[in-house]
Amino acid sequence: MILDQYTYLDLSVFHPEEEFSVFHRMNFTRTDGGKEWLMKFFREPFSDLKKIRNTQQGIKVILDKLDHWPLSITNGTIMMLAKFYDYQLDPLPKSSDYFNSYIYRILHSPDYSLVRFSLTHFADFTRTMKELVKLLKNENAPSVMQLLLARAEQLLKHKQVDEISSREQTMPFTATETIYFGQFFHEQFRSQIFELMDIYGQFDAWYSMAMAVKKFSLSFPEFIEQEDPFLEAKGMYHLLLKDAVPYDITMDTKTNFIFLTGANMAGKSTFIKSVGLAVFLGHIGLGVPAVYMKMSLFDGILSNINVTDNIVKGESYFYNEVQRIKNTVIRINDGRKWLVLIDELFKGTNIQDAMKCSSTVIRGLINIRHALFILSTHLYEIGEELKTYRNISFKYFETDISNNQLNFSYQLKEGISNDRLGYLILQREGVVDLLDSIGGLAH
Repeated sequence: MILDQYTYLDLSVFHPEEEFSVFHRMNFTRTDGGKEWLMKFFREPFSDLKKIRNTQQGIKVILDKLDHWPLSITNGTIMMLAKFYDYQLDPLPKSSDYFNSYIYRILHSPDYSLVRFSLTHFADFTRTMKELVKLLKNENAPSVMQLLLARAEQLLKHKQVDEISSREQTMPFTATETIYFGQFFHEQFRSQIFELMDIYGQFDAWYSMAMAVKKFSLSFPEFIEQEDPFLEAKGMYHLLLKDAVPYDITMDTKTNFIFLTGANMAGKSTFIKSVGLAVFLGHIGLGVPAVYMKMSLFDGILSNINVTDNIVKGESYFYNEVQRIKNTVIRINDGRKWLVLIDELFKGTNIQDAMKCSSTVIRGLINIRHALFILSTHLYEIGEELKTYRNISFKYFETDISNNQLNFSYQLKEGISNDRLGYLILQREGVVDLLDSIGGLAH
């Protein structure tokens, strides 16, 4: 699935401030390697239905085992193993007899201490990897997971690994054991340990995804195999909101365009981002924030939400809006299935110009039936002239005004809203009175 950098930012998949980052919210990894693998999954959503279903199945297998998941491996464990191989050790003796071990301990005391301390981490790591293989190796695991488990099991098949992983955890290493195990891990097991760490990183990422499904009560979407785009969701909500109001939505080729209206702060942007985020999460094999969701496989998501100007290049906000729409049209004119999200089109020009430009763009986009579109706007007037198009669905968010107070239900309703509340908000926030008082002082 294709997402460009702007869409990633628009959907808040990644964000420099952690509280606004979907990735951060769903990151339960315990190691840097696991975080890197999780980042890879988020950066490379699948375009292959088999890979999506395999990932879903793998997460479900881990979900069933979460209460028994071995937690001995931490980022500190991985860092110590890596440090052991980065450190320039004085050569360990070939023989681990008492004499050689004793001499090395006396003459190379710092190196001996590092080896002895590192062995506790090797013991923890190999022991936990064996527990992980035993825990997850079953017929329900998808093929990719079974291959990794089989490879890990093969890499762990060494006498020294069996010996160190079966030791009592509190039992200290003697001098001969320190040289014996140290020589094995330093000279014979280097490539194997790094491969095992990478395998653990993948499982750490899947563990994180399973934890996210559990913590946020996500549901796995059902994918249907068909040529036409399709999306249906019940009780869908935005993952980053604490008390999110759920939505129901259905889109297909017969109604592939949602014309969305409503006042500022009514919930239009949140709804658009909720849809995009749910579709994205489904395509990395994760559960989605919805009670139920069914969709076709999409080839990409493109958004036009947080457009900015570019002072350095001398590009105006409106110019960048036009360029973004132009690039979107070029991109989606390829016969593939796209989800296109547009929030407040042409905010960078006057209202008459914005209406003409918006109407032109919409009339062109509605001819593209292999994509699904959600477009929000304040320009409710152009909605009337679009009612002749049967593939447009008109939705709005209602705002109730009582005693000069705004009440937002955040409920998605059928129809077109003509709410314009800018002046009321300006008045409610005391700006009008403040300006009046400044005028009075001037006189």
